[in-house]
Amino acid sequence: MCLQRTGCPLVLAILLLCPFVMGADEAVKFQRHTDSVDVLIGGKVFTTYYFGPNSPKPYLHPLHSAQGTVVTRGFPMRTDIPGERHDHPHHRALFFAHGNINGVDFWGEGQPTKASQTVNGIHYPSEELPKGRTAFRKLDEVKSNGKSGTLRAEFELVGPDGKAIGSEIQDYTFSGSDSTRIIDCSFTLKANKGVPLKMGDTKEGTFAIRVVNGLTKPDLKMTNSEGKVGVDEIWGKRANWVDYSGVVDGEPLGIAIFDNPANIKHPTYWHARDYGLFAVNPFGEHDFYHDPNRDGGVTIAQGEALTFTYRVVIHHGDAAEAQVAAAYQNYTGGK
Repeated sequence: MCLQRTGCPLVLAILLLCPFVMGADEAVKFQRHTDSVDVLIGGKVFTTYYFGPNSPKPYLHPLHSAQGTVVTRGFPMRTDIPGERHDHPHHRALFFAHGNINGVDFWGEGQPTKASQTVNGIHYPSEELPKGRTAFRKLDEVKSNGKSGTLRAEFELVGPDGKAIGSEIQDYTFSGSDSTRIIDCSFTLKANKGVPLKMGDTKEGTFAIRVVNGLTKPDLKMTNSEGKVGVDEIWGKRANWVDYSGVVDGEPLGIAIFDNPANIKHPTYWHARDYGLFAVNPFGEHDFYHDPNRDGGVTIAQGEALTFTYRVVIHHGDAAEAQVAAAYQNYTGGK
């Protein structure tokens, strides 16, 4: 915590170690629409939460830096952005979904083709399971608290037969300053439809951001909490946090995802690709370890629930300049 006394070198030193609280916090407001909610920070639209029936799952799109730079891919919501890749149309900016829940794919959308799953000449196949929908049921909370604001919505996990196999609650708390944007995310899966929920072992998941081209190779710098750099050292490995940084539309910036210590399998595994997919996945162990006999799946017993908690930080500069490691320690209280 930064001290409130002023006029001493100690205070200055501590302030320099607190990059995410140096700028004045900006007010958070919401604008409600039929199937979406706009999130405004400092009077500017930061993102929009979409939860209507036009998509098989809810998502945030687009995400902006504090300077207003768009940091997420527009496709498939937009098809008119020059130079954007049109692979993996289920990568909807920021979303939570898993590729195998009781044998149903809530990550993919429609039947995947080889062309749609090929990036830079490499084929990244998705699971070919029957597809489900994360279907909106109600918006519980849209509340501004001045310097932060919270959205909470309820969904059902609906299989291809139209029957719900479980429920999901999504919570987002938004805040920001003149140099950062922060999203605290919580996702709770409930086995409340008469059956347990088996989160199957697949790399297709789970909490994900599809970043803009400027945060992809060859200019992307990927780093993690273990000091590793690059996709070969980060994909499938465990870490407290991962950061993607680069230059987008002339602005040096980055995005970090923090894994909360309360999450299962902390520190988590990362489905982090340098073509633009940036995802946390606690379950895909047989791919991550290249061991088909390994099962990283987790079962939520009937009547029980499982919560996943993450923080997303969009910052100016790269991970070192933004002192992401110190910010993670602040987030966890030093744990």
